[in-house]
Amino acid sequence: MSRKFDNYQKLNYSIPQETLLWNMYGPGLENIGKDGKPEIQPVPEPGDDQLLVRIDAVGMCFSDVKLIKQGGAHPKLYNRDLKNNPTRVGHEAAMTVIKVGSKLADQYHPGQKLAIQPDIYHNKKSTAYGYTIPGGLIQYHLVGDEVLNADDGNYVIPFEGDLSYAESALTEPWACVVAAYTQRRRLSPKPGGTMWVLGSKRDQSLYDFSHGLDAPKTIVLSDVSPRFKAMVRGKIKPGTQILEINNIAPGDFEDINARVCDNAGFDDIVLLAPISAELVSEAVKLIAFRGTFNIVGNQPLDGPVKIDASRIHYHYTTYIGNNSRDIARSYGEERNRCDLVDNGTLVVVGAGGPMGQMHVQRAIEMRDGPKRIIASDVNEKRLAELEKFIHPIAERNQKEILFFNPSASDQSLIAFLKGVNNHQLADDVVVCVPIGPLMEASFSLVAPNGMFVLFAGAPVGTKMSIDISNIYMNNQQLTGTSGSTLNDQRMVIQNTIDGHLSPILSVAAVGGMEAALDGMEAMMTGKYAGKVVIFPQITGIPLTGLNVLHEQYPEIAEKLGDNNAWTLEAEKALIEKFWNRK
Repeated sequence: MSRKFDNYQKLNYSIPQETLLWNMYGPGLENIGKDGKPEIQPVPEPGDDQLLVRIDAVGMCFSDVKLIKQGGAHPKLYNRDLKNNPTRVGHEAAMTVIKVGSKLADQYHPGQKLAIQPDIYHNKKSTAYGYTIPGGLIQYHLVGDEVLNADDGNYVIPFEGDLSYAESALTEPWACVVAAYTQRRRLSPKPGGTMWVLGSKRDQSLYDFSHGLDAPKTIVLSDVSPRFKAMVRGKIKPGTQILEINNIAPGDFEDINARVCDNAGFDDIVLLAPISAELVSEAVKLIAFRGTFNIVGNQPLDGPVKIDASRIHYHYTTYIGNNSRDIARSYGEERNRCDLVDNGTLVVVGAGGPMGQMHVQRAIEMRDGPKRIIASDVNEKRLAELEKFIHPIAERNQKEILFFNPSASDQSLIAFLKGVNNHQLADDVVVCVPIGPLMEASFSLVAPNGMFVLFAGAPVGTKMSIDISNIYMNNQQLTGTSGSTLNDQRMVIQNTIDGHLSPILSVAAVGGMEAALDGMEAMMTGKYAGKVVIFPQITGIPLTGLNVLHEQYPEIAEKLGDNNAWTLEAEKALIEKFWNRK
């Protein structure tokens, strides 16, 4: 299929006097817009260091649900008074430069296509686009230093190549999916950090720390042997502070955190030969942001450990370990993989949702990757739509795809998995549902040496009780990610242009600017299995699922691909029919 737009991009860059927008004034859909309709404001004039951009497409994201429900209480809004200082949702946006401030004329030009990386930081503080910075549900707005001059410089990504507007917008959620399989965990002791080594009086084993002990600034030793203390003192660099706190019980942990870390937690925690799951459950509460939790031992714990799942996803808390006497063997990428196993078996839990579908599609389109993918979802309609959508892709890539609905079966997912997988557990499990008990149950699907990926924005404090003994005894991986980086999104854009990735296949419904509120509601209720894309420049078309597009707009529907897939040609027909309709 041709990727040429012909006259698709030949849209005039004249600037209207007014723009439609959907501001958010508080929690709930009723506080978006005015009386259920978009507002009208003048189109602003860019300053010398600003761009005036046209918003061409916006993807609705489930991450927006938390913003809509919480309003100013959302963590990325820092208790903002939205009534007097509104924001806008819409962090998945495709833009075109319309007018350039004089100081930016050597970098940008009218007609230039941009994608935006919304996870923006100023002075290491999140000021995300679509959250702190009002997002893309507007026809025209200004972009300035808040985006163009942040911690990593410029957070817009100019690109060449024939991507549709929908495809450009969806490079952001796809970047989040790709980021889930890149190494985000810290896999070495933190330089200048605080390490706590907790041993046991019953364990007098001779441990080594072959590398990494020169990193911490402070090391706390608790209930370790004299030989271990001597080993540590022989490997630290001059100036490292050694503290000894002995006769430790779980009830002492909070006090130690307050005394040593000012309640910020330890950057690195090492447990030597623990047995008590209760002790481990208390110790994990003391992991700092981006901290590592390293268990070294060769005996299983006496029960499951209670872990805050949200911290794995949002704080990148890292669980590592090994069963040797060398503590340092737990670290490093060789032992801690981050991508799917070649020729392995993958289970995606929550596969019928928009992000679950992306994980399934990525696994199938991988040149190597898993040979067998099990897509699990309790929504039969979504699962059926996924099956219709994904089967042709699986056949083209010679991958086996199986579908399972645990709510419609008399067997469990683990029984189904073993039945189709030679009585073995999965090499990889990805969970896209932010429910603690479901995450907990899904962890039991992971084989030794397997990887468990939390790709679900579980609320802070969401606990799961899991047996983590396999992490140190059998090299099991426990990971989770949130968001993406500029490099992740650049990689997705390039892979899309090169034909290695197809974000456009994620589109399930489209609508014009007036349909944005319906798009948000559809996203919140899970009406569509794939992504909802709003075209702010288009008026006159309600939110319409691609599966029923033929009923009202046959001239657009005839341009769809197999199984009603969105295409460049369909988008071109949409643009020609509705763009700037008066």
